[in-house]
Amino acid sequence: MPETRSAKTIPPVDPVDLTAALIRCPSVTPEEGGALELLEELLSGAGFTCTWVDRGGIRNLHARWGEKGHARTFGFNGHTDVVPVGDAAAWTHPPFSGERVGEVIWGRGAQDMKSGVAAFAAAAVDFVRDTPPEGAVVLALTGDEEGDALDGTRALLDWMAENDESMSCCIVGEPTCPREMGQMMKIGRRGSMTAWFTATGVQGHSAYPHLAKNPLPAMARLVDRLASHELDQGTDHFDASTLAVVQFDTGNSATNVIPAQCRAAVNIRFNDLHSGEALSQWLRREAQDVSRMFDVVIETEVKISGEAFLTPPGDLSALVARAVEAETGIQPEMSTTGGTSDARFVKDHCPVVEFGLVGDAMHQVDEKVPAAQVETLKAIYGRMLSDYFG
Repeated sequence: MPETRSAKTIPPVDPVDLTAALIRCPSVTPEEGGALELLEELLSGAGFTCTWVDRGGIRNLHARWGEKGHARTFGFNGHTDVVPVGDAAAWTHPPFSGERVGEVIWGRGAQDMKSGVAAFAAAAVDFVRDTPPEGAVVLALTGDEEGDALDGTRALLDWMAENDESMSCCIVGEPTCPREMGQMMKIGRRGSMTAWFTATGVQGHSAYPHLAKNPLPAMARLVDRLASHELDQGTDHFDASTLAVVQFDTGNSATNVIPAQCRAAVNIRFNDLHSGEALSQWLRREAQDVSRMFDVVIETEVKISGEAFLTPPGDLSALVARAVEAETGIQPEMSTTGGTSDARFVKDHCPVVEFGLVGDAMHQVDEKVPAAQVETLKAIYGRMLSDYFG
């Protein structure tokens, strides 16, 4: 067990005050903004061994209470970086004020996800102070989730592998509830990928189309084929995969010119029936087929942001469900909906489930969170710790 100050000298951590303090740190990706430094001070003072894991100009923090590599190590993962505020003048309260008005805390990151980090940090500090467990508690905190996520949680997990650090299971504290606290947990996520197509023909006069090679009909055919294709009908835990055409552009302002080039992009959210590589091969085959049909060149570029994954219902999801129901009276739905999160990286290290508060104001102007939700979330995380080690 690590050395700690006397329990009497470590007061209970107020998650609402901690949320407000974190909001006041202007940690827009990739700036650390003081948020992780604030957490390092809190956690090291509570007996956690804190290590800075910096990579690619990004600051990350690993904090562990208890024995390194213990077979029973409960982990939390979250991020303190936030998206830009947009028009600061459009906010009712300054976006980095952390102002509390009545029972609501205002500011960028109030929901996504400084409140979640505050809740699990507060729960962890209070838990190890009051009931030191036989095992370890780890907090893996990143400053690179809202950006490309190349040097955030992935850097932490790489460092953990190199230094024999581990988690037996992990809770990611992202907002997961659509409308009501306790409504939903995430036991998996769809994969995400984007493909960009560039069709190149021969520019010419629109009155003499036989002297040109028009790339627009080729691109129109390609995106129609892709958008009309049914990828699947869903699985037991996933909705049907989707493909959306998100860009179509020629850059041509003239109506008497057949352009030489056309660009388009599609975004696919896919379930566990597919892999990013298999879908990439399908996209390239479709592009090559249309290219031959129209005698134009179509180049394809693909970026896979994350693969689909599922943590099968079991001990971890049951632990989460019991804690949520005990504190809210609601049995949470097990879901795989929504976008991507850092759980897509954690799943390669240990079983992972996401649970957090309501996310109806994420990334919006006037982002805010009810104080009562933050207090409830701390209680839920505290109960998870008690049940896991109990």
